[in-house]
Amino acid sequence: MDQAEQLRNIIKASSQPQRPLARVLTVTSGKGGVGKSNTAINLAVQFKKMGQRVIILDADFGLANIEIMFGAVPKHNLYDLIYQGKNIKDIITWGPMDVGFISGGSGIAGMSNLSVDYLTYIIKNLTQLDEMADIIIVDTGAGISDAVLEFLIASGEILLVTTPEPTSITDSYSLLKALNRHPRYSKEESQIKVIANKVSGGHEGRDLFEKLDTVVTRYLKIPITYLGMIPQDVQLSRAVMQQMPVSIQNPESKSAQAYEMMAAKLMNKELNKTLTKRGMAAFFSHIISKR
Repeated sequence: MDQAEQLRNIIKASSQPQRPLARVLTVTSGKGGVGKSNTAINLAVQFKKMGQRVIILDADFGLANIEIMFGAVPKHNLYDLIYQGKNIKDIITWGPMDVGFISGGSGIAGMSNLSVDYLTYIIKNLTQLDEMADIIIVDTGAGISDAVLEFLIASGEILLVTTPEPTSITDSYSLLKALNRHPRYSKEESQIKVIANKVSGGHEGRDLFEKLDTVVTRYLKIPITYLGMIPQDVQLSRAVMQQMPVSIQNPESKSAQAYEMMAAKLMNKELNKTLTKRGMAAFFSHIISKR
């Protein structure tokens, strides 16, 4: 039995039907500064208000946006799980409203080069996240790096954040184009949902989506759907400056209410009836399947 087959057997054993499987949402963007991490955090808070257990994986290597916005400094990160023998509970930091987050550090980048024994240990730990959380939100880096594309390929549910700026729309299209060209991307196994951020209102959000959808449909022929919009809101900017999610600091603000509506839409069973939960073992199996 070669290493790849051993790994597939480990993942299969870690994903048995009787085990709980978390829903994995991957939040991404074509460029920085469009509000991607803010979206991840505020959706997490809104899910928590709805009774869901939520953990965020901060995979934006080197920037640590989640911990800065939460005002909390993690003692350990994913690197410590992989290389320092820490277990999954050691590397989770609990932020406001008991939303957990894991700092990725630089650990994930080298996962495809690890031995089967190491991967067995990691996958068994990551499988515990399915028991600890109902929803896991992966906050990727911005742009079209190999690391970002690996996360998007692994995810069955992608939330693409964009803004009305022409460069943001262009960069969102470029990200989808790179994803579509990737040999391991499957449009049948992935749902891409667009979030229009920093817009003046519902009409501008819908117009933004239709501009992107027109070129994506014509040239890439991959399906994307409109999840919703987040309006320009001074309360959101103030909350960021004070290192507190606006959904906690000012739940009556326009932006917090928009996040609430978006979370409710994501939790609507009728709208998401075709969604299949993968869990974290299956998620990471895609990242390391090229070995």
